[in-house]
Amino acid sequence: MKKEWDTIEVLRHARHDWMNKLQLIKGNLSLDKVDRAKDVIEEIIMEARQEAKLSNLHLPQFASTLLTCNWENHFFQLEYEVMDSQTFHRLDDQQLVRWTRLLFETLDASIEPFQENHLSVTIDPHEKGIVFFFDFSGIINDKNRIESFLAEPYGKGMEIRSDGIIDGELTIEVSVVPL
Repeated sequence: MKKEWDTIEVLRHARHDWMNKLQLIKGNLSLDKVDRAKDVIEEIIMEARQEAKLSNLHLPQFASTLLTCNWENHFFQLEYEVMDSQTFHRLDDQQLVRWTRLLFETLDASIEPFQENHLSVTIDPHEKGIVFFFDFSGIINDKNRIESFLAEPYGKGMEIRSDGIIDGELTIEVSVVPL
C-alpha cells in the first residue's frame, strides 16, 4: 500500500535531496572541478523542468506517485521524462495511479532486491490521449508474476501492451484516452 505523505515528510525528503545536490556542487568546486559543478547545476535545472512538466499534466495523484517513488522502499530507482506538448487531457487520475501502484508492487515482488534495478517512465501526450512508456532494466526473478499482471484487463480507456521480458528488460506501453 502506498504511504500517505504529510507536508513535513515531503519537505524533509525534498530538503535532504537538495542538500545532497548542494554538497555535490560544493564538493566539486572545492576540488576545483568547475565543469563538473556546472554539469550538476544543469542536471538540477533539467530535473526541475521535468518536475514542472509532470505537475502540469493535471494528474496530481500520478505526479505525486512518481515524485515520491524514490523516497519509498522500492527495489528499483525511478526516473521519468515528460515529452514536450501543449496538449492536455482530462484522464482518470485515480485509475492511472491504481495501475501504476500495482505495477510497482508487482515489480518489487518480482525482482532481485538491492541490485541495479531501474524503471524509466516516459510520458508522451498526444492529441488522442497520453502514452506512458515504462522501461525496466534489472534482475527479474519472477517473470510469470509480471506476465500475469500484464495479462489482466485493467479498465476502460487504458490499453496495455508489452513485448514481454527479454534479458532482464521489460517495456510496457500504456495508452490512456481522455474521459
